[in-house]
Amino acid sequence: MRKNKKKKKISKSRLRNNKKVATPDRIYYELNPKFEFFEELKSLILKSSPAEKDKMIKRISGLGRIKLAIASGVFTGGSDPASYRDSEVDLFIVGDDINKKRLRTFLKSLEAEVGKEIKFGLMEKDEFEYRHGMFDRFIRVLLDGPHEKLINKLGL
Repeated sequence: MRKNKKKKKISKSRLRNNKKVATPDRIYYELNPKFEFFEELKSLILKSSPAEKDKMIKRISGLGRIKLAIASGVFTGGSDPASYRDSEVDLFIVGDDINKKRLRTFLKSLEAEVGKEIKFGLMEKDEFEYRHGMFDRFIRVLLDGPHEKLINKLGL
């Protein structure tokens, strides 16, 4: 005797504006900050591989006509939070015709990966060149502090 069973498709969903919207299945892990090797583990996780760096550069390049992208703060602080706490920005982008919607999506996904809010700066090329030429404090502190140029089409 054979039973005819229908396969049930199980999907998680939630209501958004009174409509059901499917949500992807995700597993989240959380690390106890009181764990004795918390800072070392955090620095290991945050230290990106060259493949991750290339992926980030590609994602930033897709935002518009990017001339300069600088990673600072949380991306260069290592295991000591005090070393990046005073940083003005974690990510600084100079470019024209930046797609704001893509930028918001990119920042949200980056914040999810890093596990904290990303402080970012965005400037058009003309404004950056003017402020750089005027030795603007914000630009000077950013370029003098620990940073990594992900994209540099301005020759800095």
